Amino acid sequence: MMPHSEPVLKKSILIAAALICLWGQATFAATTEIDFQKQIQPILAKKCYACHGPDVAESGLQFTSRDAALAETESGSFAIVPGDLDASLLIERITTDDEFERMPPEGDPVTEEEAALLREWIAEGAAWQNHWAFEPLSNPTPPTVASADWQAHPIDAFLYDSLADAGLKPNARADKRELIRRVYYDLTGLPPSQAEVDAFIADASPDAFKRVTERLLDSPHYGERWGRHWLDLVRFAETNSFERDGPKDNAWKFRDYVIRSFNDDKPYDQFIREQLAGDELDDVTKETLTATGYYRLGIWDDEPADELQARFDGLDDIILTTGQAFLGLTMNCARCHDHKIDPIPQKDYYSMLSFFEDVTPYARRGDLTSFSQVDVSSDELRARYAANDQQRRSIEKQMHDIEQAGIAKMSAPDQRATEGAKRDRNRVLGEKLKANLSDEQWNRYKELKSHLKQNAEELKALPQRERVMGLAMYRKVDEPTYVLYRGSPHSPSDEVSPAFPTLFEDGPPELPQTASATDQSTGRRRVLADWIASDDNRLTARVIVNRIWQFHFGRGIVRSSNNFGQLGTPPTHPELLDYLANRFIKDGWSLKSMHRLILSSRAYQMSSQGNESSLAADPDNDLFWRFDPRRLSAEEVRDSILAANGSLNTRVYGPSVYPTLSPEVLAGQSKPGSGWGKSGESDQNRRSVYIYVKRSLLTPMLSAFDFPDPDQTCEARFMTLQPAQALSLLNGDFAAEQAGKLADSVDAAEIDNRELVRRVIAAVLARAATEAEMEDGDRLIASLQKKHHLDAGQAKTLYCLSVMNWNEFLFVD
Repeated sequence: MMPHSEPVLKKSILIAAALICLWGQATFAATTEIDFQKQIQPILAKKCYACHGPDVAESGLQFTSRDAALAETESGSFAIVPGDLDASLLIERITTDDEFERMPPEGDPVTEEEAALLREWIAEGAAWQNHWAFEPLSNPTPPTVASADWQAHPIDAFLYDSLADAGLKPNARADKRELIRRVYYDLTGLPPSQAEVDAFIADASPDAFKRVTERLLDSPHYGERWGRHWLDLVRFAETNSFERDGPKDNAWKFRDYVIRSFNDDKPYDQFIREQLAGDELDDVTKETLTATGYYRLGIWDDEPADELQARFDGLDDIILTTGQAFLGLTMNCARCHDHKIDPIPQKDYYSMLSFFEDVTPYARRGDLTSFSQVDVSSDELRARYAANDQQRRSIEKQMHDIEQAGIAKMSAPDQRATEGAKRDRNRVLGEKLKANLSDEQWNRYKELKSHLKQNAEELKALPQRERVMGLAMYRKVDEPTYVLYRGSPHSPSDEVSPAFPTLFEDGPPELPQTASATDQSTGRRRVLADWIASDDNRLTARVIVNRIWQFHFGRGIVRSSNNFGQLGTPPTHPELLDYLANRFIKDGWSLKSMHRLILSSRAYQMSSQGNESSLAADPDNDLFWRFDPRRLSAEEVRDSILAANGSLNTRVYGPSVYPTLSPEVLAGQSKPGSGWGKSGESDQNRRSVYIYVKRSLLTPMLSAFDFPDPDQTCEARFMTLQPAQALSLLNGDFAAEQAGKLADSVDAAEIDNRELVRRVIAAVLARAATEAEMEDGDRLIASLQKKHHLDAGQAKTLYCLSVMNWNEFLFVD
């Protein structure tokens, strides 16, 4: 655990690691055999594919396969001749000083380190492998390693094996105080209390950590923490963006669906099916219909210049999110042309789009409910509404018939007026209907009018319908899907039908024969969902276990967790990734089972301490020789402050809440304060996951700590260290207010300075204060009073504020 007297230690480690990153990578690479997938293929993809990739083959040269790369070019030369550097034109062209000959002609040049890797690879015979992610799952077994301690757990065996190959050793275990704080934040996003820390430290039994883990996995706060990760991926927000940024009614119910799914340990394959096709499953429920809110989370323009273009932009957003979140594929890159890096032709993009043809836009101007608000009321209540509606229609028809009988006796100008605008019809009826009806007709008309009023009153008295945001209406699919030339919806070309990406080498899907109408889905999305959620899909399980690993260790085995394609980052431990994917499927797609496996490893329980030799050899911790320390997320910072002073409202689920924002912040909107509600103090103190996410008005404190842009999928949040964070915690209204509450919670006015320090450190850091800290705190409070003329209460409150700014509070080791 980091004492507050070392405020720059973490920052220094991060800066040092960044400064030696390139040197370290080159040194590390030079000590190992050339690995095509990890070291060569990324160079070819980043530096060569623009001109010699799947989409373009300038000079007849492509680097998309070994045969193509070794083939004779149009000039009669060979870019790569295995084992012969002098005959390999590639080396000459990437190292020449002639700017007209040097490749690539634009963009970043090939570095000296990259050129050295390419030379060595060609000299060794230019061994080639297909891209790892496009191959079926392998079935590796944990290796045998020299350490008995690291052999006992499969994860540890894989990691120790790679560390031993690099001449490195893993760190020792973290101390118990660090470990319990780590796992509390990891699983719930909340800090442990001092009593919980002390109890864990005192528990010497071998399964003490396991019991803590199980208790946290059973906590409802687990779903709040891990559900937020998923909300980042599916770009959750509660408004539509653009100038008006109108609300998405009932979006909060999708958020609660996600949190509840994690708490219930819903199998991930079921979780996939519910979001992509919850309305098409064998058992359609309120929960599965809520899950289709997935399709309503993106931005929506209520006033597009080109409605057809807007429709395809919305579908592209769905394809982008579905491809990256579930499959780790950038399918969206093939909207206008064949994918320039991965083997995804433009035809595959539109075949994927064809699965979503029945998806309507979020709304249409003037009607914000028909497409997106699904009635999930009870059968009894819906029957009452239907009966009321039928009665209203009957009354209106009878009134209309009487009106038409009267209109038939009116003058021609009056008759024409009743056929025009509604206001003109009503004017004529009001003035002349009675005079053109018999007494019997008029009395019946008045009676019907009274019945209509009574019908409206009965409608108001009915309980409100229960609605969720989701797919409430479908687009009628009565024509084929076409490839759009350069992505323009006004330039259709080849016809396509629903099909899986060709890189998976799967056969054509079996599609239902159901005809589509506005009240009936096509059933296609169920076919897609079943394919994505299949045990045999070569990407789905890999992608999700990589995400679980990422959120436990700070980065994935594949760092580019939304891109498993050829321009993504290769896995540092491919065998471990496939082992975990197989284990995940075998365990019934259970996320909690995967948590248990990871948390029980020595790798997860390692110390975060650095050492000079390991930092020099592997500064990015690619081999996981230590546990990476991290800064608290935006929500963890805010929730921990509330927890420290005892004001955190831990109620789970329910509508979103609105923190108080300053007039200056509200003034940043086109209509200052528009769409921002007002919540009571207790609701404002709920966990940050329940804060209303308004795209044009994100909560400033959360934004300062890298809350993501909800307009697009977020695979991993930035974890910056920048001045706005210090300003927010030192000078922000929220921090100042909470520091005052912290002072009150420890009875600051009734105790001396040393006792204040003891109580504040216990509340904020869940440990006992040291003698040095009590002396420092006493001096600081006295100095604030003497030098800056503050009264005792102000000085003690500022001390409370200072502790909330210590690195020990803001970082997890």
